[in-house]
Amino acid sequence: MGPFFPATLPADSDADLTWLKGHKDRATGEVIEISGRVLDPKGNAIRGAIIELWQANAAGRYDHPRDISKAPLDPNFQSYASLRTDADGAWRIITIKPGGYDSPIGHRTPHIHFDVRGREHRNVAQLYFPEETVTNAADRLYKDLGADAATSVAQRNQGDPAKYTWNIVLMG
Repeated sequence: MGPFFPATLPADSDADLTWLKGHKDRATGEVIEISGRVLDPKGNAIRGAIIELWQANAAGRYDHPRDISKAPLDPNFQSYASLRTDADGAWRIITIKPGGYDSPIGHRTPHIHFDVRGREHRNVAQLYFPEETVTNAADRLYKDLGADAATSVAQRNQGDPAKYTWNIVLMG
């Protein structure tokens, strides 16, 4: 699954990670929107796929008891979401661009963890950001993807650089 999947699922797990119910302040950091579709290998939509995602905050810290980072936690950041794709296989989140962080395997580039489950197949993956070419290239897990690394990089919207698109392909 990857490190720092929530030890306890938060009460708030909707598609807007920047606002916690009952809080008056928005999470700290660059607000971004990521959308996409879950598709089968032929490009057909997978309706009702379950997507769980988790990420570090803007300072590069996970809200997890085993994260040893000294970076501050953000009390207004959700850090986890659970979604279901619509009839067109579409999904969308509003979040904070995560910060990179130092880890036992070296510096990690900004990324978001995804666990996507269709009717019969599952894909655990990480989304990377296209503007992070230098830190992506130096990230051990990104490099391990080899020739497939580009499929894990979101596309940045040219008209609105705070919007990204990333489609996820499942076997079915």
